[in-house]
Amino acid sequence: MSVDQTTWKAAVRHLYRDAFAYIATGPRRHEDWTLDVLALMARAVPDPRGWARVDDAEEATERLENPLWPFAVHSPEYVASRLKEIDRDSAEDLLLALSEGGCTLSNLQYFDESEDELRALARTVLARFGNEATTTCHTNVSRTGSAPGTLDFTLESLAYSPMSVFTEDCGLVVVSDTEVGLFWNFNDL
Repeated sequence: MSVDQTTWKAAVRHLYRDAFAYIATGPRRHEDWTLDVLALMARAVPDPRGWARVDDAEEATERLENPLWPFAVHSPEYVASRLKEIDRDSAEDLLLALSEGGCTLSNLQYFDESEDELRALARTVLARFGNEATTTCHTNVSRTGSAPGTLDFTLESLAYSPMSVFTEDCGLVVVSDTEVGLFWNFNDL
């Protein structure tokens, strides 16, 4: 599946219209891609293709004191230890779960589209980074499924490793040879 700027923007804007989200892609410049994640959190790099970015905190006054806000300041080691690799199907589920606070697939009920149509939008977002053989997906969410590297959204409890100043933040990092994507949702419970 190939994706262009128009379909990427439409998918991202539609999926995260009701979320307090930060969606950004930057260049992959380091073997240790967590350095690239930190650059994205700091808003220090532009999208290499000039494509849409969602930054609901862009105008927040809190950013005057902390340009990373709502992300907290962390070392590369902290970030690396909290991001666990997941499979592509789990990444697709997670993109949908991030569409609102709570990080659950029950969020899908608030869309007019069918689950299949929403999954097509999530696949459009992921297509930017290439196929499963050329990308890895990582998350701070711990809804461990029955198989290694999977998430189970049927579990009622939500566990995650915080990266922000909010009481809940859940996210996905997609890493290719040339780009790193950051998909994050923040929620104060």
